Amino acid sequence: MSSKSATNKKPKNEAKLLKEAIRIGMMYCEKRGVVAFDPNDSQDEKIEYIYRLLVHDKQVQPLAKADLSLVKMKHKLVMWLYKQLPDGHDLK
Repeated sequence: MSSKSATNKKPKNEAKLLKEAIRIGMMYCEKRGVVAFDPNDSQDEKIEYIYRLLVHDKQVQPLAKADLSLVKMKHKLVMWLYKQLPDGHDLK
C-alpha cells in the first residue's frame, strides 16, 4: 500500500491553478525586472520563461533534461502555486 503526500497529489483544479500560476509568475518575473511580457507572447513562451526563472531563483526543483517538456513545466508551475496556497483556499 502506498500513500501520496499532499504535495505529490494531483490538484483537482489544475487548469485554474495553471492560469493563476501564469498570472502570478508573470508578476514575479516583471517585479524581478528581468522581463516585460508582450501581449503577443504565447502562453507556452510565458510558461517556459517563468519556469526557467523559478529554477534560477531556486523556487522550484529543475526537471531532469530528459524530462524537460512543456507539460512537465506546466505541472511544476501548478505545484509551485499550490504549495503556497493556504489551507481552505478555493483552488486547493
